[in-house]
Amino acid sequence: MSHVGAPSGRTCSRSPRSRAARSVALLTGGAIAVSLLAGCSSAEEDGGSVATAVPQDIAPAARPEIADGGTLRWAVDAMPATLNAFQADADATTARITGAVLPHLFTLDDRGRPQPNPDYLESAEVVEREPKQVVLYKLHQQAVWSDGREIGAPDFVAQWRALSGRDSAYWTARNAGYERIEKIERGGDDLAVRVTFNKPYADWRALFSPLYPKEVMGTPDGFNDSARTELKRTAGPFQLGGIDTGEGTATLVRNPRWWGQQAKLDSLVLRAVPREERAAALAAGTVDLAEIDRAAADRIALAVRDAGANGPAAHRRPLAHGPGSAITPSSALKSWALAHGSDEEQAELVRAMRKKNQQAIAAYATEQNALRGLVVRKSLEPVYTQLALNGESGPLADERVRRAVARALDRQELAETVLKPLGLPARPVGSHLALAGQHAYADSSGALGGQDTAEALALLADAGWTRGGARPVATPTDGTKAGSKPSASRSASAPARRSAPASAAAGASASAAAAGKAAAESDRASDEGMYIVGDDRPGDDRPGVGGPGPEGTYVLAPAPGAAVQSMALARQASALGRADTSGKNDGDDQPKAKGGVPGAYAPRGTAAPGPGSGAASAPAPAAGPVGKDGKQLTLRFVLPSGSGSESLRAVGDKIGRMLDRVGIRTEITKVSDDSYFKDHIAAGDYDLALYSWPVSAYPATDGRPIFAKPQPATDGSLLVEQNYTRVGTDHIDQLFDQAAGELDEAAARELMKQADARIWAAAGSIPLYQRPQLVAAKPSVVNAGAFGFATPRHENIGFRKPSAGGRNASSSPSVPDSRD
Repeated sequence: MSHVGAPSGRTCSRSPRSRAARSVALLTGGAIAVSLLAGCSSAEEDGGSVATAVPQDIAPAARPEIADGGTLRWAVDAMPATLNAFQADADATTARITGAVLPHLFTLDDRGRPQPNPDYLESAEVVEREPKQVVLYKLHQQAVWSDGREIGAPDFVAQWRALSGRDSAYWTARNAGYERIEKIERGGDDLAVRVTFNKPYADWRALFSPLYPKEVMGTPDGFNDSARTELKRTAGPFQLGGIDTGEGTATLVRNPRWWGQQAKLDSLVLRAVPREERAAALAAGTVDLAEIDRAAADRIALAVRDAGANGPAAHRRPLAHGPGSAITPSSALKSWALAHGSDEEQAELVRAMRKKNQQAIAAYATEQNALRGLVVRKSLEPVYTQLALNGESGPLADERVRRAVARALDRQELAETVLKPLGLPARPVGSHLALAGQHAYADSSGALGGQDTAEALALLADAGWTRGGARPVATPTDGTKAGSKPSASRSASAPARRSAPASAAAGASASAAAAGKAAAESDRASDEGMYIVGDDRPGDDRPGVGGPGPEGTYVLAPAPGAAVQSMALARQASALGRADTSGKNDGDDQPKAKGGVPGAYAPRGTAAPGPGSGAASAPAPAAGPVGKDGKQLTLRFVLPSGSGSESLRAVGDKIGRMLDRVGIRTEITKVSDDSYFKDHIAAGDYDLALYSWPVSAYPATDGRPIFAKPQPATDGSLLVEQNYTRVGTDHIDQLFDQAAGELDEAAARELMKQADARIWAAAGSIPLYQRPQLVAAKPSVVNAGAFGFATPRHENIGFRKPSAGGRNASSSPSVPDSRD
């Protein structure tokens, strides 16, 4: 995850498929009024509720309605670092290119379910389970590479050998699934491929997508080097026409050997455009389709509304939007100039700044006029934003404190902060492993519990953090030392390497809180910023990717007591039908936290709520900080400072206020976008943080490294994989392993539900809301936009014929007028 690059449209250990998902730019926001509850829904039920998916918004059109030819210019975050999707630095643009030019045997439908791709497969199924699992692929009779060679078993064999992990000469990102293959052989004819597994693998559909030709996978040189910059053989509706790094474009052209339905477009040009420049690029007509943030969506909404009112808002409200923050009234200019230079210099400065402001207003008005002709399409991305609690050390190493933090949060309010202004369903996410609409979705948040101020205070008290404990310990008058005086230069939770002078920390915290409050009150907290775990870039400070991290360390950290599973939590999970506890500690053999009976809900003598009571207490006003031994409980909350991360900061500010109600103080630290993930999240330099994870159609494979219990490395430290909270248990790992080998789909889903309940109970990751997705497009662009779960069908993307009728189905945006 990086500047996704923040995590961009945002992924070191991970499967190639999930890497592509974690490398997509995930800045979203916007406001348009469309019906969101019609369309897709899931029959998956949990506790009697039906999980409903928000449909994609792509202006669907039948092929006869689409013009033949034309070039679509599609904005991307950056030119691809590599064209090999199985290398660590593959990114969102890599995924977009390979999705259009290489075989994908299974693609995802609009509810995130894998479906066989009929362009490449006639069938694919498990034909044997005993003594070993065998999958038989029957390939499309006309499927060929762009050089005319048939796609067949040799390509499968080459990819398996490259990704199996047995040959270290191949610089692969991860070998998930391929290491379970025992052999691959030709079936009854050249179009049949038999894959035999040495261990059962439930997620076999995840393999061979994308499928590279044997010429790429057959040698380490071809895999490591050649495939980074060129793809001489392809097999999709498009082929790679060329990459111009100077212009920042990658051009895809029709594949003349494509056996499926011919691509409607002559060419597809991917153009690198930074997020903050996309509104200008759309107005200038240099791109036709672009994911945008909330600010750009607001501008388009304003332009569309003012077009109907016969007057651009840029002329009526020059200080409210666009360059408004840079446009200073003349009186302010004069006042400022009086303090600088001679009278002549002051007058010249005023004239120059006034002229510059007039130019800015004129340029903004011109852009607004151009933006009137755009539409904004919206849906929800298959990504959720979470609050991460670092269980490596400090107070959050105690699972009771983590649970107290979680019980202090009103997740419904946080979801509404981001989604309600967009007219999107504001539902808190109930699973770490699936999202509403997916077949595997089940709300397991009951294993932890909802917002409950009294419960949070009781958990803190049981861990030794009380209101009275924050008072400094008095020193006896006879000079003997009765207690430790709290340090003025550290928070109670931060290690020495994270400490800061109290005065500076307090100033930074106050400033950050004020900024977050202003962002929240402006009700513009819908685009989350650009952070999603998993985006690898050259030079990442992670084992196997780059060199040593900050201060010579790696992303390896001990996690004493990081994920203790209490008996009470086990009983809760059992009551939900999620796991068989049988009074055992589930193999969760990490040291138990000190300060009370693990899992107790309240201090001795305090009544705990009865099971199934379901009544959460109303938030109580703050009554002072909690503390222990004279030290306040203060958590360092790290947030990105970039202009695209306003909603992250607004959500962070609300979380800070919610924690303040239970006496937990937060010290908000804003850091640059470039360092947010690498130097803080991955390095473990935080107590609380907000970042996002994509969900997968294959949670047993892709979820395991995210929630795996840290394991000892050869140097004596712990390898955290992608579990940046450092919270995990043996039992969770076992459930993932069982699910990965379970060929009965219903049984595998049940195992994933059990794992999810225990992840909730461990309270290292608290899912908050599903990410919104906003895409600006010319109205004539069809079958493209906010795709949601679904894999794009590139051959059907194009421009609507003029005779096909009218604007597409996307409604015009609606943004509150600040004059109202």
